Amino acid sequence: MYIKKSLGLLFLWMLFSSCTQEKEFFHEGDILFQDGDCGDFCDAIRKVTEGYEGMDFSHNGLLMQENGDWFVLEAIGKGVSKTPIEDFLYRHLNEQGNPKVMVGRLKPEFRSMIPAAIQEAEKHLGKPYDYAFDFDNDAFYCSELIHFAFKSANNGRYFFTPKPMTYNDPDTGVLFPVWESYFMELGIPVPEGELGLNPGGMSLEPVLEMIEIQLSSDNIER
Repeated sequence: MYIKKSLGLLFLWMLFSSCTQEKEFFHEGDILFQDGDCGDFCDAIRKVTEGYEGMDFSHNGLLMQENGDWFVLEAIGKGVSKTPIEDFLYRHLNEQGNPKVMVGRLKPEFRSMIPAAIQEAEKHLGKPYDYAFDFDNDAFYCSELIHFAFKSANNGRYFFTPKPMTYNDPDTGVLFPVWESYFMELGIPVPEGELGLNPGGMSLEPVLEMIEIQLSSDNIER
């Protein structure tokens, strides 16, 4: 695993520093969609939302560059964070030891909003994770952070489209047990039907071009 990760990081360095077309692979403002491993929670999320071309995504973050280094602005359990890209990419790996990540890139006509969106997302660094999935509190979950960042950049108008969220199993119409326990522990009602966003649904938004990335030692020319 260590060798695979080291080779993957070497290839990532090549993407950033070579004089070839690959140097420009990542763009500031890219949204990185991740297929995470979070047990029953991820299974429930996947079951109610199909992502781009049927793929599964349970997390996403916004890519930014600072002093030549790449970071991902993301809302995770410890709160809104600025995570080094290597830490983000290698958080969840496939069987080949490669990152389970796709890039969502804004179409050219929308890219002028990126600096303002990043600036807005940075304002929320350190704020808590939104365990209640509530648009009206001062906390954020992953897709919510990106949604409000681009809403601000879009002069207060929706850029990504919130939709009524469901926590019910589509096969039975009954609340997933994992969500029942989750909201009972929080002591709040299940926000069934409340507006929200999730990574899978966001990956289908028409403002994005979805791009596969290949971070593998097999891609390195010898």
